[in-house]
Amino acid sequence: MTWRKLLKAFPTVILVVDILIRIVSVAVVPRNRRPSSAMAWLMAIFVAPIPGSVLYGLLGSTKLPKDRRDKQREINSLILENTQGLDNRVPTDTQPPWFGTVVQLNRTLGAMPLIPGNAARLLPDYAGSIAAMTEAVDAAERYVHVEFYILTRDESTFLFFDALKRAHDRGVKVRVLYDHWATIRNPQGRVTRTWLRDAGIRFEEMLPFHPTKGMWRRPDLRNHRKIVVVDGDVAFTGSQNMTDPSYNKRGNIRRGLQWKDLMVRVDGPAAVGLNALFITDWYSETDELPTDAEAEPLVERRSGDDAYECQVVPSGPGFDGENNLRLFNALVYGAQERLIIASPYFVPDESMLYAITTAAERGVDVQLFACEVADQFLVYHAQRSYYETLLRAGVRIFLYEKPIVLHSKHFTVDDDVAVIGSSNMDMRSFSLNFEVSLMVRGAGFVDQVREIEADYREKSHEITLAGWLTRPAPLQVLDNVARLTAAVQ
Repeated sequence: MTWRKLLKAFPTVILVVDILIRIVSVAVVPRNRRPSSAMAWLMAIFVAPIPGSVLYGLLGSTKLPKDRRDKQREINSLILENTQGLDNRVPTDTQPPWFGTVVQLNRTLGAMPLIPGNAARLLPDYAGSIAAMTEAVDAAERYVHVEFYILTRDESTFLFFDALKRAHDRGVKVRVLYDHWATIRNPQGRVTRTWLRDAGIRFEEMLPFHPTKGMWRRPDLRNHRKIVVVDGDVAFTGSQNMTDPSYNKRGNIRRGLQWKDLMVRVDGPAAVGLNALFITDWYSETDELPTDAEAEPLVERRSGDDAYECQVVPSGPGFDGENNLRLFNALVYGAQERLIIASPYFVPDESMLYAITTAAERGVDVQLFACEVADQFLVYHAQRSYYETLLRAGVRIFLYEKPIVLHSKHFTVDDDVAVIGSSNMDMRSFSLNFEVSLMVRGAGFVDQVREIEADYREKSHEITLAGWLTRPAPLQVLDNVARLTAAVQ
């Protein structure tokens, strides 16, 4: 066949390929996918069939490779087996009527038991939380387990890294995990990796993405957890990465952006649950179980008004269900009087949007704290596209004043239950990120969160429906377009 004939046949070939892509996508894309996500993908493919199908091939699957899923199931079964019976020790006479079913839901989906006897203290100050974690590491006798989405050695974290080195030098087992992509892309990421290697501290990169080395998966499946465990009886978790509050990025520094986060220190048996989650991630990356952490000593349980029931709830693409989404929805429907949410990236799926608006419409005082400014353009505008629906339902929305990025992720239900962790209320956290949530029952702990919420309220401005509807038309269009891109999961 001559070149002339090939060129003549080329448009026909492209047309046939175009039609085949459209037919196959209709059959393949909607399978086991929420309708909003399926429609977004189909729209992308129908608008540009070849580029859209290539993008779907790269980003269309939310599943980990089979070997990683098998590891997750193996360790989940081990954790469930080793914690059988602990649930029976939880008193039920003081729980809200709906709370027991939420605990059972979490347990069924792979969470740790709800265990009483924990002290829990919030750490709302960025530098103060790093100092608290540094102090705990300096007191370590057996091991220190560190896991962060972003882990960088910089001016804000020097003291923490120096404490890790001191612990390592005195014979404490120090193990470090960080998300490969998120940390290495940070301006201080590669320097941090070199420092850990030179210090002799054992570290692993979570979900490494090296296509040339056979490490292939959807590149934006990330481990977003933040965990520090010391000797199995002290642990920290929450929203804060171990990095400078500017994230060391020139754009953030130029704009004066500073992250505001919330961490919690837990003393008691819940620390064992957070450590089990670290071990799960360590095993996934190394195929080894830390022997010094397998048999934990009996952790002392606290008593009194400042002792709380805690349940560690993991979630992510290694689980069959969206654990955090199911937990959040169950708690929202359980709210009777007040529901207060803090989430920097609020891009809910339909079930979460319906749960929240339904709560407001049945008379629950629903409040949302979000950011006046943000670092992620599309997510920021996608989030704004939901405000009209929320305001019409009666949800009060407070935007934390710039240049602070309110990065805290927590919410409270009535005066009984609070959840704090790494999970945003967005479709990325529900489907693509490994997350950790700590559910705490206890009026004393909720009071601590209430103080944080009051501080947020003082430093935020409340938006109204009338004012929101007057924003410029181009911004409204941009928000709605960004909302479509957010559904491509």
